[in-house]
Amino acid sequence: MILFSDFISQVCAEITHNKNETNSIYQYAVTLPPSLQTALPVTDWPGWLNGQTCYPQFYWQHRDGTDTAAVCGELCRFTHISEAQAVLDTLPEQSNIRIWGLNSWQFDTLSSATPEQGTGGSYLFIPRAELRCVQGNIQFLVNIDSRRPVQETVNFLRSLRGDVIPPVLETRVISAEHQPDKAGWMQLVRGAVTAISGGLMEKVVTARKTVLRLSSPVRPLAFMQASRDCNHHCYHYMLATAPDNAFMASPPERLYLRTGAQLCTEALAGTVAGDPDDARAEAAARWLLADKKNVHENSVVVDDICQRLEGAVNSLKVSDATVIRLRKVQHLYRTITATLYAPRDSDCLQRLQPTAAVAGLPRTAALAFLRKNEPFERNWYAGSGGWCSPSQSEFAVSLRCAQIHGSQIDLYAGAGIVAGSDPQAEWNEIENKAAGLRTLLEGEL
Repeated sequence: MILFSDFISQVCAEITHNKNETNSIYQYAVTLPPSLQTALPVTDWPGWLNGQTCYPQFYWQHRDGTDTAAVCGELCRFTHISEAQAVLDTLPEQSNIRIWGLNSWQFDTLSSATPEQGTGGSYLFIPRAELRCVQGNIQFLVNIDSRRPVQETVNFLRSLRGDVIPPVLETRVISAEHQPDKAGWMQLVRGAVTAISGGLMEKVVTARKTVLRLSSPVRPLAFMQASRDCNHHCYHYMLATAPDNAFMASPPERLYLRTGAQLCTEALAGTVAGDPDDARAEAAARWLLADKKNVHENSVVVDDICQRLEGAVNSLKVSDATVIRLRKVQHLYRTITATLYAPRDSDCLQRLQPTAAVAGLPRTAALAFLRKNEPFERNWYAGSGGWCSPSQSEFAVSLRCAQIHGSQIDLYAGAGIVAGSDPQAEWNEIENKAAGLRTLLEGEL
């Protein structure tokens, strides 16, 4: 049985004696020894990250469980996807280096972004070290800049700990404040319906921020892990820049997956409440598939995605609608697949984000309405989180998310408003969506 410290010593010796002399960023990869795979099971990787003292940290689990990563340390950072793309362009097509992180919901500016301040920018970075499991293959990966002293990497690796410290969620909600409150929400939705009836836009996605004040500071990894363990069929990711400062999300929706030039995106719009009873859930799903308002809402998103991809793809295929069943809600779902002329993630992100599922249609009119009427800054909410590499990339839409600041958690939930939307029904919808995370702090699972 090999100890983690001995394993790290072996890795340090390898990268010291086999230094890459090219003037570039490269990656050292090694399969994690079987004894360490047993000591550090994939399900416990939040606990491994919890034992580290280095930041930033990023955790990622794919919604189907086939791709999980726990990364830490920062080799280099990018504040906009265009900067990350410039580095991707220098890497070999076969490079396994991933750039991880978040994109704010609008790419208005090239402003620097932090986990507290996501407007207009990105927090994307190449980590120093990763645990990564793809299709059951577990590797330890080290990213190295050959232009910098190798001892810098060695010192970082020797600071890593091999034990698992399970993050425990031990806090309760003291107070909750909605922005807007219920009266303000009713006014906001009525105003949106009036604007839609007047022809100013076809759809707008209004949102609510809920500020939860807690009895004690929450460990971000504990909150994220609690969500992962009960909100199934969702992506789970978290960016932490300090022990008490992080953004996490558990969304069901993929923004896009790119494999070479093949692009897969989706429309997840149209919602009905979930039910633990299978028969009632199936009846609700049948209703959702037949409901004109929800079917129209989903179609608007599909049409918008197809229009945004015009000129960038040489084929498009849209699937029939199905229903995705989650813990608290069910959604209408359709996939859109295409072949890109030029597989560039900077172009994909700026075409697809923000989608009509989180902003509205037409985009310009919907964004103008939200800037004027929504009483808070969305920042990372409704943006995207994930990773990009030369050959493959995947980002999820940052919904069902939370901004964590010590003993305060900000939750976000939105609803698509179209002609005929009812303010009370939309309030009920965002209550159901927010419950996916809020109930983790209230004991209701």
